[in-house]
Amino acid sequence: MPQYRRAKLEGSIFFFTVVLAERSSHLLVDQIDQFRRAYRAVQQRRPFETIAVCILPDHIHAVWSLPEGDADFSTRWSLIKSGFSRGLDSMPRSASKVAKREKGIWQRRYWEHAIRDDADLERHVDYVHFNPVKHKHVARVTDWPHSSFHRYVERGLLAVDWGGDMRDIQGSFGE
Repeated sequence: MPQYRRAKLEGSIFFFTVVLAERSSHLLVDQIDQFRRAYRAVQQRRPFETIAVCILPDHIHAVWSLPEGDADFSTRWSLIKSGFSRGLDSMPRSASKVAKREKGIWQRRYWEHAIRDDADLERHVDYVHFNPVKHKHVARVTDWPHSSFHRYVERGLLAVDWGGDMRDIQGSFGE
């Protein structure tokens, strides 16, 4: 059995990617209110600051700052995932998922990255906000409603036209 190593840097800032099991699903945006309730409930019980977040149809990107003396993002994500899943119908599940009482909605693992410095933080916040354009859900960042980008605009940290308009750019760009 693999041993996954998670960063345990108390009071640090982390970038996360959390993904649904079914990558073609739109469950997160179809059930956005339920996701927001689960997220807020965990944030109230186990405080953390959301520096940036973007909820896409099948995955979430987030940048969190944890309180001093606290490195337990794993429990927070577990509670968010289970809180969101409660009340939803189960998806097709393997014997392993049934044995672990998983509904088959989420991938078990997620990606986390400890932010190293201000430049790394800025890159990851930009990545979070630009992600709906990258996945071709919208042509402009401002058109995606489920993003902290709008909070950044309200606070004067980013311009409403930040990221440009992909309709104005010709060509195809890969990763």
